[in-house]
Amino acid sequence: MKEIMASKITQAVAKMCKQANYQLPNDIKDCLYDAYEQEQYPIAKKTLGILKENLELAYSTQRPICQDTGMACVFVEIGQDVHVIGNLSDAINDGVRQGYQEGYLRKSIVRDPVLDRVNTNDNTPANIHYDIVAGDKLKITVAPKGFGSENMSRIKMMKPSDGIEGVKDFVLETVREAGPNPCPPVVIGVGIGGSFDTVGLLAKKAMLKNAHEHHPDKRYCAIEKELLERVNELGIGPAGFGGHTTALALHIQTAPTHIAGMPVAVAICCHVARKMEVEL
Repeated sequence: MKEIMASKITQAVAKMCKQANYQLPNDIKDCLYDAYEQEQYPIAKKTLGILKENLELAYSTQRPICQDTGMACVFVEIGQDVHVIGNLSDAINDGVRQGYQEGYLRKSIVRDPVLDRVNTNDNTPANIHYDIVAGDKLKITVAPKGFGSENMSRIKMMKPSDGIEGVKDFVLETVREAGPNPCPPVVIGVGIGGSFDTVGLLAKKAMLKNAHEHHPDKRYCAIEKELLERVNELGIGPAGFGGHTTALALHIQTAPTHIAGMPVAVAICCHVARKMEVEL
C-alpha cells in the first residue's frame, strides 16, 4: 500500500493550476503552429499569428493565456493500492484555491447557479471526476475550462435509427450554430453511448486526448478525420473571420449503451485547450 500525504497533492494541484493557465500543451501548440503555416486566407492567417504571439507572451511572462482562467476540471485516476493520508477532495480544492490566489488567476465560480450567484472568491469547488484503477499510482489532470466554449457544448438523446450519419449531422450542426462564440479554432470531443449522465463526460475526456492521437478502432478513426475535415470546410475560421482553420483536433470516445438509445455529446473548447497532469 502506497501512502501519499494530502499536502503533496495540494502542492501539485496548485502548481498545475498556474502552469496550465500560462502555457498550452505541446500537442495543441503544434496544431496551432501547423494551422498558421497552412492557412491561406489572409485574415485567418493574421489572426492565427496573433494567437501565436499571445501564447508565446503568456509563457515568457508567466501570465494567463486567456482572461477566462476557467472552471478547474480535475480528473483523478487513483490506484486501488493508494492510500491518501487526509481528505483527497479537500486536498484538491485546497490546491485550486492556492493556485488561483497565488497566480492571480480570475476566480469565476459562483456558489449557486440561479438564485444566489455570489462569487466564492477562490475558484472552488473544483469539478472533480474519479476513476479507480489498478496499481499504486495517483494521476491527476487539471484542465481549466473556459465557459465561452463550454456554453456551446451540447447533448442529444438520439435514436439508434439515426445511425452514424445522425451523429455526424449533430456534430456539424453544433459547430455551425456555435459559430464564432467559442473563440475558434476549437478542439472538439464527441462522446457516444453510455447514458444521459455519462455521455457528457465521455465527450470531455475525448476533448482532452492528445491532439495527435487517433481512435484505436479504424472505423472511428476514419470518422474523426472526416468530421475534422468537414468542420474546417464550414468556413468559420479563427475568431469567426473565415478561413480553413475552424478546428485543430476532433476525437471520439464511446461506451456501451442501452438497446433503445444512442446518447451523443459534443464538447467544445477554444484553442486555449489547457491541461496538465502529474503522477504521484
